[in-house]
Amino acid sequence: MAWRGFISFGRIWPPFQGRMPRVDPSAHTIKSHGATLARNHLHDWLILLLLIVIEVILFVIHPFYRFVGRDMLEDLKYPMKENTVPVWAVPLYAVLLPMAVFLLFYMRRRDVYDLHHSVLGLLFAVLITAVLTDAIKDAVGRPRPDFYWRCFPDGVEVYDKWGGVVCHGKESDIKEGHKSFPSGHTSWSFAGLGFLSLYLSGKIKAFDRQGHVAKLCIVFLPILAACLVGISRVDDYWHHWQDVFAGGLLGLVVATFCYMQFFPPPYSDDGWGPYAYFKAMEEARVNSNTNRDSPLVQTMEVPGGVNQAPRRNGDTLPPFTYHSPSLEAMELGQK
Repeated sequence: MAWRGFISFGRIWPPFQGRMPRVDPSAHTIKSHGATLARNHLHDWLILLLLIVIEVILFVIHPFYRFVGRDMLEDLKYPMKENTVPVWAVPLYAVLLPMAVFLLFYMRRRDVYDLHHSVLGLLFAVLITAVLTDAIKDAVGRPRPDFYWRCFPDGVEVYDKWGGVVCHGKESDIKEGHKSFPSGHTSWSFAGLGFLSLYLSGKIKAFDRQGHVAKLCIVFLPILAACLVGISRVDDYWHHWQDVFAGGLLGLVVATFCYMQFFPPPYSDDGWGPYAYFKAMEEARVNSNTNRDSPLVQTMEVPGGVNQAPRRNGDTLPPFTYHSPSLEAMELGQK
């Protein structure tokens, strides 16, 4: 199948071969530990639901209608155009595409910690960015570059006694016309694709000090896509360049903070896995030292070097076999 060829790229490209430890499929799967892990982070999932509600409210309410005078319209007369990147496409490439990549790595490593925390971190990055973006949009109320034609679709200008515009266009167009700063398309793109870029840089060990610049091409590919989305917003006259710059910066900063909550920095020796994985590994190592005579631990002591310590970033790793006693005990208890 096509995905097998993709996730086995280490076989055909030596720089990636042997870089990422493999986890025993029975140790940290969705079936054995997924429900427990989700329950442990139930409050995080509830906060995500709260962020969705806040985002809907911010999207529905009216933004601040900033004063727009006659002499301010010179830079707001760009023509109205359709979006090059439709609104419905943003969640597809900023959320679903990264999740598909997370699933591909899960198929290879069978690490539910990695899958759960990457999905949770991505959703937090996107939703926090969305709430911040729309909150700033509503508070600032900056007119879009095509505001003139939203306000005066027939070209007939009407002003009040202070010289401010009196719009007679469609209410929805006028409302949307006051949401220029910052760019939502750009902030979402940099939040989702920026998170994906950080994730890939850790998984393929882009900073392993081996000099494989080709890895950076993979890391920069999602960032390039996000940049092109931002450029399209200026080309479509939906945003000023300052809106795009601020949106991209906002999304990238939020993505970095959310990623660092679950994963070590990509340049770290342990950058290939989430903090939760190493915590479970350490707990299992402590349990194995105190319960070596138990039948459960005896099953762990198989030839090939079990419970090996993580190597430095860039060191060649043999296949890594690791069993979590707590997870094994959970499975035995269920049986």
